[in-house]
Amino acid sequence: MEPRERSLFVYSGGFLTQTGLRDILQAAGWRVRLGCPGQGDDRAIGAWGQKPVSARGRMLSRLSGADLITLEDGFLRSVYPGDTRVPPISIVMDDVGIYYDARSPSRLEAMLQNGCAEQEDPERARRGIALLRESRLSKYTPPVAPGTLEARYVLVVDQTAGDASVPGALADARAFRRMLEAARAENPGKRIVLKSHPDVIAGRKRGHFSNSDLSDSDVLLATEINPWDALEGADAVYTVSSQLGYEALLAQKPVRCFGAAFYAGWGLTGDEVMVRRRTARPSVEALFAACHLAYPIYYDPWRRRICRFEDAVAILKCLIEAEYAPAEVSGEIFGGVRLWKRRNLMRFRPRLARRPKFVVDAGRMRDVARQEDRKPWLWASARTASDREDTGYIEDGFLRSVGLGAELTQAASLVFDESGIYYDPTGPSDLETLIARAAAGAADAGRARSLIRAILDARLTKYNVGQTPNLAIPDGKLAVLVPGQVEDDASIRLGAGDVRTNLGLLRAVREANPDAFLIYKPHPDVEAGLRPGEVPDVEASRLADHIAREASAADLLDRTAAVWTMTSLMGFEALLRGIPVTCLGTPFYAGWGLTHDLGVPCTRRTANPTLEQLVWAALIAYPRYVDPVSGLPCTPEMIVERLASGEPLPKATILSRMQSMFAGQSWLWR
Repeated sequence: MEPRERSLFVYSGGFLTQTGLRDILQAAGWRVRLGCPGQGDDRAIGAWGQKPVSARGRMLSRLSGADLITLEDGFLRSVYPGDTRVPPISIVMDDVGIYYDARSPSRLEAMLQNGCAEQEDPERARRGIALLRESRLSKYTPPVAPGTLEARYVLVVDQTAGDASVPGALADARAFRRMLEAARAENPGKRIVLKSHPDVIAGRKRGHFSNSDLSDSDVLLATEINPWDALEGADAVYTVSSQLGYEALLAQKPVRCFGAAFYAGWGLTGDEVMVRRRTARPSVEALFAACHLAYPIYYDPWRRRICRFEDAVAILKCLIEAEYAPAEVSGEIFGGVRLWKRRNLMRFRPRLARRPKFVVDAGRMRDVARQEDRKPWLWASARTASDREDTGYIEDGFLRSVGLGAELTQAASLVFDESGIYYDPTGPSDLETLIARAAAGAADAGRARSLIRAILDARLTKYNVGQTPNLAIPDGKLAVLVPGQVEDDASIRLGAGDVRTNLGLLRAVREANPDAFLIYKPHPDVEAGLRPGEVPDVEASRLADHIAREASAADLLDRTAAVWTMTSLMGFEALLRGIPVTCLGTPFYAGWGLTHDLGVPCTRRTANPTLEQLVWAALIAYPRYVDPVSGLPCTPEMIVERLASGEPLPKATILSRMQSMFAGQSWLWR
C-alpha cells in the first residue's frame, strides 16, 4: 500500500502516547488525528489489530464509510516486547484485513495470491533470507547468549493464551493439544522440545503448556533463546500460528500447522486447517518477498524516514548489539566523570538494573564499589596504579564531535574498556585484543574499507574544527606535519618515549628532516588556552616553516607527505589517507607494522593487521556510538553522516559559557 498524505483518525490512547508509533506514521505520510472523519478520499480510521479497544474504530468506519486501516507490528519490530525506549522498526498497515486473521482476506494474502512487485526480484529475496538468518533477527530479538540444544529434536511451539492470532487462525486451545499429540505420534522415539513464548518466560502471560504436559523424554524450553538457535537442530517444527513457523520455512525446516497461519495454505506447510481462498503456490522466496519486503513499512529512527528492509536490519542489529553491552546486574558506579559528561554517558548505558552512582574521587569509588557490590567504571584520565583488576575504563572514541571536548561538546562515541585503555601501552587493552582478533580474520574488511571511504569523502577527523590554512609549500620540499598535543594528556604520560613535549617533538623532527618543510599544528585545546602545551612563538618559528594555527586537520593532511608524532590521533588519521607515519611514542596504532616506530617497542603487539583490520577494530568493534539527534545507539557510519553535516553536537551550554570566563583554569574542564 503506497502511503499518501492522509489523515488517520484514531480512538485508542496508544496512538497518542507512543511517540515511536506516531513518528513512523508521520514518516509514512499519515497525520494522526482525533475526531470524526469528514467527507473526502483523504479520510481513514486507524485501528490497532483485533484488540477490544479497536472495536470503536471499526464501528465508526462502518457508520461513516471511511476507510479502515488495521495496524500491527511488523515481522521485525524491536529488541524487547513492549519496550517504548526503542521505537518500532516496522509496522504493517492493512486496508483489507490483517495478516493473522484468516477469517477474512488481508492485503498480505492478496499479495501472495496475486503476486507483488517484490516477487519479481527473487535474488533480492534470497539475499534477504540469508541476511535475516545471518543476523539472527526475529520480531523481537532480545540479546541472549547463543542457545545450545542437542540436535535431532522436534520443536513444538507454544503461544500465549488469548493471543488474537489463535482464533484468527481458525484454532483454539484444543489445537495445541492435538499438535503435541501429533508431534509425538508422527515422530516416535524423537525428543520433543516445547518452546515457551518469551512473554510466558518473562511471567507476563500464560501459555498453553506446562511441566505437567511433558512426557519423560520431553524438554520444556522455558529460557530465552534466539529463535534461529531454537530452529538450528530441529528436524521438524509444529505450530498453530506462531511467526516461528514462518521462520522455520526460511530455515528450510518441515513445518506442520494446526491453524491457518499467514504462511499456511500455500503448499509450503503440512496443514490441518484449510483456507479455500489460498490457491496460489508461491515459493519460499516469494513468501519472504511478500511478508518482509512488500507488506511492512520500515522506519529509520536515526534519520526519521521510511527505509528498506535491508536498512532496517542494519539498524536493528545495531540496537541489539548495544543491548549486549556488559552491565552488571547489581548496577554500576562511575568515578572521575565530570558533571557535564554524566547525562551523555548514561545514553551509552541504557539498561541498568538500578540507578548508577557517580563519585568524583576514584579512591572513594573503589570503596563504594566494594561495599555495594557494584561494577566500577573510571574515566581513564583518573586512572591510578591502585585500581582494582575488575575496574573498567571510559574514554572518548575516535569519531567524537564537531567541537572540542575541552569546550564541553558532548561526545558521539565512547569506549568502555574492561582490561585497560587504548592509549596505555604499558598494559593490555580491549582494543589490542580486537586488533589481534581482526588480524586473525575476525574483521569485516569490506565494511571497514567503506567506512574509510566515507570518512575521507566527508573529510572528517576527531574534532572537525578549524579553518582552511593559508599554506604555500615550496616545490621540491617534503611537507612533514607535526601535530602538537596536550602535554599533560594521559597518552603522553603513559605512551610517550624520550620526547614528551611539543618543543622536544619539533626539535627531534627538524633534526631528522633538516631539509623538509615542517608544518606545526598546535593542539586545538592548547590554542584555546584550555590545556598546557604551548610552544613559544620564537621557538616554534625557528624550528617549523609554517605554524598552522586554528587550521583544519583534514586540510593539513591533504597537503602532507609525512606525519611525525608522539602519540597523536592524527597519526591514525594520516594512515587512513595513506600517509607515512613516524611515531616517537607508542600510540594504539603503532607496533603493528603500519608505522615507522622510534618509541619503546610493545612486545605484546605481534600481529600484523592490514589497515582495514585496524580500522575495523578501532572504529567499528571498539567504540559505542549514540546518535546525538535521536539519542539511540547507532553505527559509526551514522556518526560519519552526522559529523559530515557540519551541525555541532550538543554541548553543556551554561558550563561552556562559564568556561570561556575561566579559560586559564584548565583543571576545571578535564
